[in-house]
Amino acid sequence: MKSLNRKAAPAAILAALLAGGALAQAGAPLPPVHNSGPVEYLSGGIGADESAAIQSASRQWPLALEFAIKDRQRADFAADVKVRIRDARGNEVLQATSEGPFLLARLAPGSYAVEATLAGQTQHRKVDVKAGQSSRQMFLWGAETDKNRS
Repeated sequence: MKSLNRKAAPAAILAALLAGGALAQAGAPLPPVHNSGPVEYLSGGIGADESAAIQSASRQWPLALEFAIKDRQRADFAADVKVRIRDARGNEVLQATSEGPFLLARLAPGSYAVEATLAGQTQHRKVDVKAGQSSRQMFLWGAETDKNRS
């Protein structure tokens, strides 16, 4: 009986690994990671699969930004948002244009000023990034912003 279990165990492990690999391939991969100076970031979230993948991964990134345009009935995701992040000394640590409604950044712990601009309308947020935690900020523009983009 023991020899049967020894033979069955590797087959069961292989089957589990193959099944896990198939599940991982079924979801959308994350967009590529870019650098802005010393800061790594990724942006995207166009489409439900990529959006879900980024939202899931956001827990492992120190800063997660989300961008949307709100009208009366609902909010639509926003893309092409220009993002600038400055540290507590005023030094720019990240400058990027978000390729979708999400931008994740690997920032060192500290205080930051985040500036997000869409269709000429800029919003500012103060963000504290703490070690081992993920800070999340939502930027929401009014429906008139969507009209200015045309």
